[in-house]
Amino acid sequence: MAPGTTLGLVGVPSSVAAHAPGLERAPAALRRAGLVEALGDRVVDHGDTTLARWRHDPPRRGTPHDVARVAEVLHEARAAVAGVLADGHRPLVLGGECTVTVAVLAAFADAGRDVGLVYVDGGQDLQLPADHPDEPIADSMGVAHLLDLPGAHDALAGLGPRRPLLTPDRLAFVGYSDDEEDVHGQVPSLRLPATTVTADPAAAAQRAVDTVRGADGFVVHLDVDVLDFLELPLADVPTYGHGLAVDDLAALLRALLGTSGLAGLVVAEANPDRDDETGTHLRTLVGLLVDALTGEPA
Repeated sequence: MAPGTTLGLVGVPSSVAAHAPGLERAPAALRRAGLVEALGDRVVDHGDTTLARWRHDPPRRGTPHDVARVAEVLHEARAAVAGVLADGHRPLVLGGECTVTVAVLAAFADAGRDVGLVYVDGGQDLQLPADHPDEPIADSMGVAHLLDLPGAHDALAGLGPRRPLLTPDRLAFVGYSDDEEDVHGQVPSLRLPATTVTADPAAAAQRAVDTVRGADGFVVHLDVDVLDFLELPLADVPTYGHGLAVDDLAALLRALLGTSGLAGLVVAEANPDRDDETGTHLRTLVGLLVDALTGEPA
């Protein structure tokens, strides 16, 4: 992160778009793990949006689960991030679920800023409601709605001031180890799977940034399921036996967050229920973030 840049921290304590409750407790847990104290005067804490816990919503074919409430959460998050940008701070957004990145890019668009997206995630979140009627979870559909793919739900794809909020040429998938999700061949974005990142994290970061960065920079989205769950057990939906090692993610984040043009960071999908009794793993995640954001070990 550039010297003198102030981060504006916003928590979005929501599990509404997830598979089950738990993620709504992540922003508070990351604060308890020392994130704000470790960042010191580099961060201003703008507080949290309204806590929103997963609830059962009777299924409707072709519609994401509880989509109206998902949209409510994202509209509030969009307004909160807009406040951070208006104050001249660089957003550091703590989810919650991956869908929060839709709100973040909507806020940048509201401010007239056209940012690219480096999507560091175990998957690609390109699922569409019609393709997954038996698992209509919005958490796995965020990028599909950013891109406004055919079949996207209006409440999510229409969240911002323009459709689409993002084009494939301004998007890089980095570190994924799940199967390819672009089943319809509609997303010709840069793809750097976990094996490529492991071979050279700094080179992968540079390639991603060179691809997506424009005049207004880029946002990094980090879903902790990009990690092998057996190395750091925090992900809401675990990835067992594949994914990135902790050291490889640390090197990737240092390269990404230390690059000029960084406009914001989203951290998602850390479920406090996965941690041990003393919070060891959340503190490890905080250490990775602080090291990458400051260039100094936490």
